Amino acid sequence: MLKGEKYPHNPANRGYCVVYHENEVNHCPGCGRTHWYVGRVSAECGFCSTALPLKEATSRGVGTHSRGYREVMLTDAA
Repeated sequence: MLKGEKYPHNPANRGYCVVYHENEVNHCPGCGRTHWYVGRVSAECGFCSTALPLKEATSRGVGTHSRGYREVMLTDAA
């Protein structure tokens, strides 16, 4: 952590982040076209296959791959 930096992982400090906005015209950053295949957590350009995360998608919930941490006890393995 740098001196004077309180929150090193602040999303506002990451800069410009391209995301897919639902119910708006979205131009592909790769080819400039507007045809998209929209899924639960991402959208893919129909021409060049550039994938963008959905603005409304969260990192947790139905359809995501996040798993809670659970410590494995060796006594339970028998």
